[in-house]
Amino acid sequence: MKVLLDACVLYPTVMREVLIGCASAGLFQPCWSPRILEEWARATVKLGPEAEVFARGEIATLTAQFPRASVTPDDGMLRRLWLPDADDVHVLAAAVAGHCDAILTMNAKDFPGNLLAEEDLFRADPDGFLLRLHDEAPQVVSDIAHKVLAEANRLSPEPWTIRALMKKARLPRFGKRLM
Repeated sequence: MKVLLDACVLYPTVMREVLIGCASAGLFQPCWSPRILEEWARATVKLGPEAEVFARGEIATLTAQFPRASVTPDDGMLRRLWLPDADDVHVLAAAVAGHCDAILTMNAKDFPGNLLAEEDLFRADPDGFLLRLHDEAPQVVSDIAHKVLAEANRLSPEPWTIRALMKKARLPRFGKRLM
């Protein structure tokens, strides 16, 4: 399955690490556009200039790890498509250009199902998406999540539980499943 990752699922570190871990394990094929990656980098600026530098390093790593993930829609496609939030049309256009099956986003209201269906796409939220991947490959997904937990505990002065970490990452049902 080919899935376009919106900037809002790439920016939270824990969510991104679990999703990219699943993509690296071959559970889905990720896609993004240069504009989506730029949105992610710019979103980190509020955390300080070093955060943007770190994000750009992560982007370079992902680009090298998934060389076929980047898609750039043409101007005609951008003009043809419509969404309630015009700022999100580039996400839909990238999904169409990349021949994706789904758009993975936290922004349900900005991606109405009927408009996505016209392009043979569906919208998935990260929590539900990871639950489905866990149903398909429970041990693989659980191992990825626990690896992310181990890294969070290595970097944090306070210990995390899997449920608390996933809840903070806006993946509460997924975290509960992993307990």
